[in-house]
Amino acid sequence: MKRSLEQRLQDGPVICGEGYLFELERRGYLQAGSFVPEVALDNPQALKQTYRDYMLAGSDVVLAFTYNAHREKMRIIGKEDLLEPLNRQAIRLAKDVAKEHPEEEALVAGNISNTNLFNPKDPQSIASVRSMFAEMVGWCKDEGVDFVNGETFYYYEEAKIALEEITKQGLPAVITFGLMGENILRDGYTVEEACRLLEEEGALVVGMNCFRGPVTMQPYVEKIRQTVDGYVGALPIPYRTSEDHPTFFNLPDGGCSCSLPTDTTFPTSLDPLYCNRYELAKWAKAAHDIGVNYIGLCCGASPSMLREVVETVGRRAINSTYSPDMEKHFLFGTDDTLQPHITSYKVKA
Repeated sequence: MKRSLEQRLQDGPVICGEGYLFELERRGYLQAGSFVPEVALDNPQALKQTYRDYMLAGSDVVLAFTYNAHREKMRIIGKEDLLEPLNRQAIRLAKDVAKEHPEEEALVAGNISNTNLFNPKDPQSIASVRSMFAEMVGWCKDEGVDFVNGETFYYYEEAKIALEEITKQGLPAVITFGLMGENILRDGYTVEEACRLLEEEGALVVGMNCFRGPVTMQPYVEKIRQTVDGYVGALPIPYRTSEDHPTFFNLPDGGCSCSLPTDTTFPTSLDPLYCNRYELAKWAKAAHDIGVNYIGLCCGASPSMLREVVETVGRRAINSTYSPDMEKHFLFGTDDTLQPHITSYKVKA
């Protein structure tokens, strides 16, 4: 029998693989810049395979790829007529893949996110955002998702509207914030206070995702864990953000020898700034040890990175059968049949 999100949280940490946006751009199926998930309609098999890869790497959740698939984004690219078909298709593809899980059907999450339209001083903006969330969550309800993930909010008030619209549909809510470089939400709330308020207002999971790597997210995750009583989520980006550069929007690359077409390494020149999988594992252990319940990675994460996180918190992924094992490697292996004159050369190779 398929357990609910809350049941799984009670049983242990829930893993959520995010990061489809960068992964599908890397695979050649999504345009950097506009970052609209047209792949759901243009290349559904590519999206299904991406869903599948993250699920087999250990994600308990297949997150419907509707990040940026809201009315305002679709209007900007001149495809507002595709709004509803895109949203419904992304959810249906997620449901198809979730059923493929060989042990227990994966959870399917609907997805709404920061609109980049919200302005707390503009009543029309507030009304528009509510309307966009209401229609997207309505489609989530129609299509039978298990819960809705509201993510990457940098205004508390926008996140609150998202939670209200999810609650109206009777669906569980995971709400996570993207904290920008000023270390405070744009409407003046600390992230831990905003999480506390959302928990009181009925969110099942509260926490943070995106914008920050493990080093600059974890101190705020610890504050959230100390402030709220319920379930806490943390899904950093896999980049080496620092105190001087706490988000990936302005990460410098001192080793770059070319002129970038953009003012910053974000979004298409971040590759040399990755954390390796063992840095991510170190973070996952720290997060798990303080009681983070909903753990994952966000933009830039690959399935192999997620699998490392999964194994670090004591789980085994379907594709853990492909986890690294250097025993048979011709240079670095320890198998008795390997040639000593080759293995002894490893420090010179």
